[in-house]
Amino acid sequence: MKSAWRCLGTRACADSPALGAVLAAGAFAIWGVSPLYWKSLSALSALEIVMHRVVWSFLFLLPVLTVFQGWEEFRSIFRSFKALGTLVFTTCLIGCNWFIFIWAVNHGEVLQTSLGYYMNPLINVVLGVVFLRERLRRLQVVAVLLAAAAVAYLTLDYGRFPWIALSLSFAFGFYGLIRKKVAVSALTGLVVELCLLSGFAVVYLGGLYRDGRGVFLRNGPAMDLLIMAAALFTAVPLLLFNLGARRIRLATLGFLQYITPSSFFLLAVFRFHEPITAAQVWTFGLIWVALACYSVDSLIATRHP
Repeated sequence: MKSAWRCLGTRACADSPALGAVLAAGAFAIWGVSPLYWKSLSALSALEIVMHRVVWSFLFLLPVLTVFQGWEEFRSIFRSFKALGTLVFTTCLIGCNWFIFIWAVNHGEVLQTSLGYYMNPLINVVLGVVFLRERLRRLQVVAVLLAAAAVAYLTLDYGRFPWIALSLSFAFGFYGLIRKKVAVSALTGLVVELCLLSGFAVVYLGGLYRDGRGVFLRNGPAMDLLIMAAALFTAVPLLLFNLGARRIRLATLGFLQYITPSSFFLLAVFRFHEPITAAQVWTFGLIWVALACYSVDSLIATRHP
């Protein structure tokens, strides 16, 4: 891994697929174990955690933006009403996604977050059809129908609509769809989104501290450092993902993305001991079959464009 980091800035390995796979897998692995970190902050409300995540991630990424020479692009966004307006909307989406995810983790719903991120590729296919007028291939149709059947089965048999899973997958799906409309790099776009959220975050956290309800600076340096580490679980995997994604094929990236929800599933069952019902087992089974169809279709499409 050390050689990979030393290699990042050299021309020789700029297009190394092996390096790209390592970096992307690292990003998905960090995201996959992130519930362990968010669980450690359960003394805070989900909204307070999100606000700290915004502030510390913004401060962490400012020097990173300097290293990657993104300040000119950052300023140009604020000069473009269309680009800024679009990023305001994506800011709302990513903020909602973070809040729902952290709330779910700290309320014993890691299984639903796993289901949501397993469904995300299939939701992307549906959004592509609806908003980009893309045509579904046969295996994609099968995958989408199986996913719909899984949601319907869980709702009817378990008697509980999987709103957390669907909210996470649709919020992130729309986020990716809308970000495609803005000609801005992932890093600069995220810094702009964090900048837009930071004002609200500072006011909210300041109000908590004034009222004596904030945890930061009141529970010792260990807790303060733990809270500030939210920046690492936000910025580091994003940087690894973007450095890796440009070096590998989309099909490879599609397979690697299953690392995250698979880690969620294993943590939910074996670490957090969340109860899993027969309806949930059948639901995950249908989703896994759907993803198998989706993955095979992606491989065929890659080899025969």
